[in-house]
Amino acid sequence: MEGINQPHKLSLTDLEQLPPIYAIVGPTASGKTAYSFALAQALGGSEKVEIISADSMQLYKGMDIGTAKVSSAQRAEIIHHQIDVLEVQEEASAAAYQKYSRMNVYDIFSRGKIPIIVGGSGLYVSALLDKLEFPGRDEAIQAQLNQLYNEAGLAPLVKQLTQLDPVTAQVIDLQNPRRVIRALEVNLVTGKSFTPIFPRYTSYFPRVKIIGIDFAKEALHGRIYQRAEQMFANGLLEETQYLLGKGLENSPTAGKATGYAQAIKVLKREMTIAEAVEETAFLTRRLAKKQFTWFRADKRITWFDFTNGIPNISDLVP
Repeated sequence: MEGINQPHKLSLTDLEQLPPIYAIVGPTASGKTAYSFALAQALGGSEKVEIISADSMQLYKGMDIGTAKVSSAQRAEIIHHQIDVLEVQEEASAAAYQKYSRMNVYDIFSRGKIPIIVGGSGLYVSALLDKLEFPGRDEAIQAQLNQLYNEAGLAPLVKQLTQLDPVTAQVIDLQNPRRVIRALEVNLVTGKSFTPIFPRYTSYFPRVKIIGIDFAKEALHGRIYQRAEQMFANGLLEETQYLLGKGLENSPTAGKATGYAQAIKVLKREMTIAEAVEETAFLTRRLAKKQFTWFRADKRITWFDFTNGIPNISDLVP
């Protein structure tokens, strides 16, 4: 993953004297990218601002259409970080993201610029902005859990997690094998619950302004469906075919991404394009609901309604 060669020289005390870090969060398809450019221009444009992506799937090279990744032209306009830093067969890690994205923050400030964090991956936003500590891994235990999953499916792992760590079992996505396996690994390695290790809303940086993009439900659902249609119309199948040659299907994370998983089914003739669009839109709506739930709990976020377009920028930037 990307980083800087030299350690940063700014302390957290130094940051108190600098402009705040801005963060833009909200559900997928709500217009975070468009607003990030509007905010960047209000703060002085490319000479004053750089953007750090907090989208776990935009880390991957080649996953452009299916992640609505900012274009090369947009990245030429304003420098972006944490985009195109992993090959598709590599595993994305919030712990690694925390390390390198924080290096980006210090580096941006050291050059006299302001960082804007943009993304809807709640854990990645928290990894960067909050006082989170990621426990170590045990490869042997992880291998055992993965073997159990491959042989018996997710049900026995969910049962084990529910018995060992019922609190975590109530709050994580029990349909996500990677999350379940990780929660079990933490419990088996540390003997502690997965959840207390992530004390959210305890800011790591002294000055952060978090802007939440709100959207009327039906309007957002319409945008999500339109995006799903556009993805397939704009070449998602061809992009997926190319990425399959790079190891997409066997990737621990990238191959499970909404849109790509459906495109793989189309390429295998297990699903029509129309069915793939419907399933992609349905799963994206479900994701958006989870994103809202995650971010709504954070009282540091100031919410603005974007249903009818970007609000007056002066209302958002002092």
